[in-house]
Amino acid sequence: MLFGSYEYQIDDKGRLVIPSKMRSKLGFVVYLLKGYDGCISVYTEDSFTKYVEKLENLPFEKEKARLHQRILLSSVQELSIDKQGRMLIPKNVITKYGLTNKEVMILGMLDHIEIWDKGAYQKYIESNEAEFEKNAEDLLKDGE
Repeated sequence: MLFGSYEYQIDDKGRLVIPSKMRSKLGFVVYLLKGYDGCISVYTEDSFTKYVEKLENLPFEKEKARLHQRILLSSVQELSIDKQGRMLIPKNVITKYGLTNKEVMILGMLDHIEIWDKGAYQKYIESNEAEFEKNAEDLLKDGE
């Protein structure tokens, strides 16, 4: 299980150190893909396999399913975490997701991690935190 938030920096070569508490749970091979709300998602092999199984069950005849599969699966990159705990993020991914200022937030999201531009994450939290308690009531009601 992955959780917590960490502030890190991407170095000039595009490498990002993965927090040591997360590293052991991620393994050495990870799958980087388009996340939601403007972030990058990084999955372990097992978690990625489970995610792909969900995608396989979408009805390909439906336009929304095809669109989701195409956009998501075309973004997937298999990456390695080196012995120093670094992951090399491709330059096109850094540019596409606005990670050019190099300051990022790494969030544990149970079965995967998210990588956010630090400023974008702060704006996301500021604009959504007020809904946290209301959403908790709606999402975590007993008996539903």
